[in-house]
Amino acid sequence: MLSPMNPLDTCMFVEKNSSRWIVLLFASSPSIYGERIVLGNDDGWATAAVRAQFTALVNAGFDVVLSCPAVDQSGTGPLSITPIPLLFGSCEFDSCPQFSPAEGSDPSDPRINYVNAFPRDAMNYGINTLAPKLLGGPPDLAVSGPNTGHNVGVLIGSGTVNAARQATLDGIPSIAFSGTSGLSHVSYTTLSDPTSADTIAANLFAQLSIELIDALLSSPAPGPLLPENVSLNVNYPSTTSNSSCTSISDFKFVLTRVLPDPLVTDVETCGTNHLPAESDVVEMEGCFASVSVFDVNSYLDVDAATQAVVLNRLGSFLSCVS
Repeated sequence: MLSPMNPLDTCMFVEKNSSRWIVLLFASSPSIYGERIVLGNDDGWATAAVRAQFTALVNAGFDVVLSCPAVDQSGTGPLSITPIPLLFGSCEFDSCPQFSPAEGSDPSDPRINYVNAFPRDAMNYGINTLAPKLLGGPPDLAVSGPNTGHNVGVLIGSGTVNAARQATLDGIPSIAFSGTSGLSHVSYTTLSDPTSADTIAANLFAQLSIELIDALLSSPAPGPLLPENVSLNVNYPSTTSNSSCTSISDFKFVLTRVLPDPLVTDVETCGTNHLPAESDVVEMEGCFASVSVFDVNSYLDVDAATQAVVLNRLGSFLSCVS
């Protein structure tokens, strides 16, 4: 994994050339430094999980804008509405007052935004309104999550997955991340306690997500980051039921299927042409995270040829279950 980096944490070399100074800034990860990301979710803009992910991405050198629902919209699937003012209550955890406008930002950081609508609407707003204004153009990647709870198998009802799906429909490569026990639906203020189980889980899943993002963006494979109309669904195992899953190095990412189907031929990897189901992999001993490639139009697994494109891009980053 590339070491976490703050945009200001660079090595500066200054030399005098005639009457002017030339300042050369060298970042430790020039291949991805400055990549633009829109971050969404379905749990809401003020959760510990999404704020930890935002901070981790910024510290890793990405240009990030957060665009999430004003309130918890878990399980709302592909629903969509025009954003409306908060007429009937405040943002989650009282993070903005009742009667706030339909869209708003953190007073201390304009990159952190809420949208009072569904997850896919917030992602759409982030891509088409916030990114041009705050990132200077369209994002290179959209990230949704990490969600508090798994999103495996039937994906259509997941707001997290549908936020990622919306990005792909908007022409932006996307990944949906979800975690299980150990990650709770709590306020970002929880992160002020570094010993909290929720803080530890949120920071761990955030760093794991950067592992995969780095692998995807830094891959030497030719072509777009992901095939057209395709997104990735990533699920992390429990950090509480398995005491060995406590650090980034404990985890391995495995290429999986959304739904098990022994009659379908998948891409050949790990000595077989039948990928394991994501629901099975996250329950295995060994700290395995599942990576499924799904079609955003059907919410189902893609064919073997499309799986092969993703396998080629992620390469040795992926592991086999043992």
